[in-house]
Amino acid sequence: MDRLTSRERVEQYEQKILAPYACFSSESRGRKYRQARHPIRTSFQRDRDRVIHSAAFRRLEYKTQVFVNHEGDHYRTRLTHSIEVAQISRTIARALGLNEDLAEAIALAHDLGHTPFGHSGEEVLNELMADYGGFNHNRQSLRVVDILERRYPSHPGLNLTYEVREGIAKHETSAEPISPEEFPSDERPSLEAALVDIADAIAYNSHDVDDGLSSGLLDWDALDQVPIWREARERSEKLAPDLDHKHRRYAIVRILVDRQVSDLVETTLKNIIVHDINSLDDVRHAPVKPVAFSEPVGEQLTTLKQFLRENLYRHDHLTRMAKHARSVIETLFTAYKQDPSKLHGKYKLQVGTAPLEIIIADFIAGMTDRYASRMYESL
Repeated sequence: MDRLTSRERVEQYEQKILAPYACFSSESRGRKYRQARHPIRTSFQRDRDRVIHSAAFRRLEYKTQVFVNHEGDHYRTRLTHSIEVAQISRTIARALGLNEDLAEAIALAHDLGHTPFGHSGEEVLNELMADYGGFNHNRQSLRVVDILERRYPSHPGLNLTYEVREGIAKHETSAEPISPEEFPSDERPSLEAALVDIADAIAYNSHDVDDGLSSGLLDWDALDQVPIWREARERSEKLAPDLDHKHRRYAIVRILVDRQVSDLVETTLKNIIVHDINSLDDVRHAPVKPVAFSEPVGEQLTTLKQFLRENLYRHDHLTRMAKHARSVIETLFTAYKQDPSKLHGKYKLQVGTAPLEIIIADFIAGMTDRYASRMYESL
């Protein structure tokens, strides 16, 4: 009779089907606080579930991706973006023979520390925290899973594995190394962590275009200046010439995502072979970033990003939103600093236990768009 637990069977299955350079859940570097292994779920499956059940994850539903939540029910939010990144990450991980559960856990956690009002909110909070180490949403995401989430009486945070926490800390958008004493800057992250970085870019490159067109802020004809978009449009018209405008947009976005994912998988596999990567240790000391686009697609995506920056992110409508975000966050920060008694809940109780500015930043960063606006109006 098979006496293995279901978790042990999954771990054995990983050893059989995953590539030798993958992260195996049975070989995790472990958690900060010792904990018995679960009989059913692997370590990375358990981490994914902890992220999903966290309050910070639920709040992402009302945090801006590009458009403020109340502007429309169909625009991406920070929550739906995270789910889309997780889906793309699993697809890439499966194609590369990597650990899908680890990639999904990192993807779902990567934006937990994001401020309300998207990158506009982050920029303002970073300025306000300039004398206190600044503010970075990747560092804040790690702070959320390590300290701010209070789900267990025995320890702070979610007590996630090293590998998931490393994936958060080494997200490529970080301006400087996060906790380099724990996550050495001379070590590359796992391939699972690296692919989440690019899955993030694939998601927002493609879906920001979709939301931009849906909102009317982006122009179809102007987008034809962007080669990767134009090629996707021409292919969609060849495959299905009679689509209406809405379904044409859907078809182009699908092709756009598929083009990026396919190129990424093909290029990464070539890099793994060329650089003789046969273990996780090889990954960590690889001479180049193994997970990458080909040069032609990388150049096309640079053009797409530039187009979005000039035509969507700097659009008058979003600029007005950014000004509102600045007003809200500056007002809240100043008010709480002048009168800490205005803080709420656990943050009010923390006054005197840590620098006040850090407590305020934690409070504001955890707010949803609508909660921040409501607090602003109350002041």
